Amino acid sequence: MAEQPLETVETAGPAPECSVIWLHGLGASGHDFEPIVPQLGLPSPALVRFVFPHAPSQPVTLNGGLSMPAWYDIYGLSAGTPQDEPGLDAAAGWIEALIQREIARGIPPQRLVLAGFSQGGALALHTGLRYAEGLAGIMGLSTYLPLADHLGQARAAANRDTPIFLAHGHHDPVLAYRLGTDSRDALEALGYPVEWRDYPMEHQVCMEEIADIGAWLRRVLAL
Repeated sequence: MAEQPLETVETAGPAPECSVIWLHGLGASGHDFEPIVPQLGLPSPALVRFVFPHAPSQPVTLNGGLSMPAWYDIYGLSAGTPQDEPGLDAAAGWIEALIQREIARGIPPQRLVLAGFSQGGALALHTGLRYAEGLAGIMGLSTYLPLADHLGQARAAANRDTPIFLAHGHHDPVLAYRLGTDSRDALEALGYPVEWRDYPMEHQVCMEEIADIGAWLRRVLAL
């Protein structure tokens, strides 16, 4: 699965100077967050290449084994449920290949943000915190930190000071608000610089959040 490079949706001007690789949630596609780009209020949007990859389809245990676009398998969302570590590591390899493609296209890692929503946000955290070169930032929306107990040993030194943006809805019925705050606390306990935002919403994004994302991207990408 995903032996070939992931298919992507892209939006960029003729000469981008930085990139955002943005991972969708379970069951969605790379088109999911494409409409948000014009709403971010970036001063020079043509300078940013947004890359929205499509996850391959695979059976998801949490959903009764139904096959759907997924970055890795999910066995459950309650505390103590085993996690698909081999699947997470395999998916991280796909995302690292996209980062390498950006490097080959002239974007250094220090000018690249790895972002994601829900399951895509979990993979963004898993991949970015273990990536061997420093990134401009890591963003996780309505998500959780997978394999949190392993991170202290598995994390890469290059991204220990990388800015992290986390946001979550107070009324999220899919990934409980507590999963977001626990993830924030775990990252802060390891010394990561976390910018935390929460909103009176469910498992979604809202206009206030989009404005906050735009402001954060302007800072970390020096736009």
